[in-house]
Amino acid sequence: MTRFEDTAGPYRREIFAYCYRMLGSPHDADDAVQDTYLRAWRGFDGFQGRSSVRTWLYRIATRVCLRALAGRSRRALPSGLGAPAADPAGDLAPRTAEVAWVEPVSAAELDPAAVAESRATVRLAFVAALQHLPGRQRAVLVLRDVLMFRADEVADLLDTTTAAVNSALQRARAQLARTAPDGYDVVEPTDPLRRNLIRRYAAAFEHADVDELVRVLAADAVLEMPPVPTWFRGREHVARFLRRRLTGPGALRMLPTTANDQPAFGLYARGHGGVHRAHALQLLTVGPTGVARIDMIHDPLLFPRFGLPHLATTSEETPQCT
Repeated sequence: MTRFEDTAGPYRREIFAYCYRMLGSPHDADDAVQDTYLRAWRGFDGFQGRSSVRTWLYRIATRVCLRALAGRSRRALPSGLGAPAADPAGDLAPRTAEVAWVEPVSAAELDPAAVAESRATVRLAFVAALQHLPGRQRAVLVLRDVLMFRADEVADLLDTTTAAVNSALQRARAQLARTAPDGYDVVEPTDPLRRNLIRRYAAAFEHADVDELVRVLAADAVLEMPPVPTWFRGREHVARFLRRRLTGPGALRMLPTTANDQPAFGLYARGHGGVHRAHALQLLTVGPTGVARIDMIHDPLLFPRFGLPHLATTSEETPQCT
C-alpha cells in the first residue's frame, strides 16, 4: 500500500458512516467518501500533522458534505412531510418520486466497532431526524454527540469558535426534540425479549394474524411506507390498515436481514404461479413494550444490497432472527 492508503485507509468506513448520517443516503455517502479521499490524497504531502489524520479526514469530509447539502432539499420520511392518516380504511396517497427519501444502509457498509458503541445513531429514524437540521448544526451534533469530538476540535473542523459550536449544539438538540420521527431514540429491550418480539412479528405477518400483530406492537407504533407519503401512528390504526392487506396465510413471506443495525426483513408477495417475489424491505425498531416502528420501503431494487434474493423459493425456510 502507498503511505497515504496505509495512513488514511483504516478510517474509510467510519468516514462513510459520518457521511451517511449527514446525507441520508449510502449512494450520496459513497460519493462524498470518494471526494474526501481524493482531496485528502491530493493534499497529503502538505499535511503538517497539527491534528491527527483522523481529525483531518473529518475536516475534509465535513466540507464535502456541507457542499453537497447546499441548495438541495433534505431527504425525508413520510412523517417528516405531514400528519399521520386519520382513516386506515381510506385510500393511500399516490407514490411520489418528487421527494428524496432517506435510504437504508447495509451492515456490510458500516464499521462494526463504531456501530456497536452507538447503534441507535445509525437507525433509519435517527438519520431521518438529522435531516431536519441545517447542515452545520447537523455536523456539530454528529461530531459532538455521536463521535464525541471536543467542542474545540469541532470549532477547528468548522473554522469557527467554541462558543459558536456550543450554541449550535444547543439549537440542534432542541430542533431534534421538536421534529424527530417517533421512535428515533427508543431504548431497545434486553436481547431475549427483542428476539422473541421479532420472531412473533414475522410469524404473525406470514400467517396474516393481525390479532398477534396487535399484541407485539407498541401502543404508539408507527408505520411508514416510502415512497407512499401516507403513514399511520398508533397500534389500532396500524392494525386496521394491515388487516385489509394481509389476505391470508402464505400470501407473504419474510426473510430476515439487517439494515441500519436494525432487525429487518425482505417482504415477498405471492404472485403469478404462486411464486413469492420481492415486494418491500421492512426495518423494525423494537422498544421495551413492543415494535415501535415499521419502516416498510417499497423498493425491491434494494434487496441485493441486503443479501436478499428477488424470489423466495418454496424450499427456503424463514431463518431465525438475530
